[in-house]
Amino acid sequence: MRRREDLTAPRAKRRLAVSYDAEAFGRFSESIARFLGTARFLVLQTVVIIVWIAYNLLAPESWQFDPWDRGLVLLTLVLSLQASYAAPLILLATNRQEERDQIQAELDRNVAERTQADTEFLAREIAGVRLMLADVVTGEELRERLDALTASLAELTGSSEPQHHQARSAAPGDEANPETPAEIG
Repeated sequence: MRRREDLTAPRAKRRLAVSYDAEAFGRFSESIARFLGTARFLVLQTVVIIVWIAYNLLAPESWQFDPWDRGLVLLTLVLSLQASYAAPLILLATNRQEERDQIQAELDRNVAERTQADTEFLAREIAGVRLMLADVVTGEELRERLDALTASLAELTGSSEPQHHQARSAAPGDEANPETPAEIG
């Protein structure tokens, strides 16, 4: 016999309770509910009822276990018993499916929120890139600004013709261009 170490508190009464795994029972009830909802079950039940009735109609009276003249009481009892167990099992399976659907809906909402946040972030980034590209100077704009600066420089130095414009049109290091950057200034 095991000795208790803590003698300061009274011992709790032991409960004689049946312990069961709720998840295992739920899976079991779902499997039964799944089977009850199949065409196979309906055909099987129909065949059993037809055989039951036919046997109790056609068999000699001494062999009948549920006589027709008493209203097939045993068949009624069996079908009532089946219905009394089937309904709660189906409801239990439905509740478990509803819980799974709620969890899946929550996950779907989270994914949708993340997707929307990502989409909004990307839209902001694309708008920022477009704004940055709008500020980028194109080659044509650069040429126009350079020509305007060259013209202003020519006016200030008193030169009548901007020499830099001709030098810019030729490629660097080109022999056809006699001017060098030192001569332009």
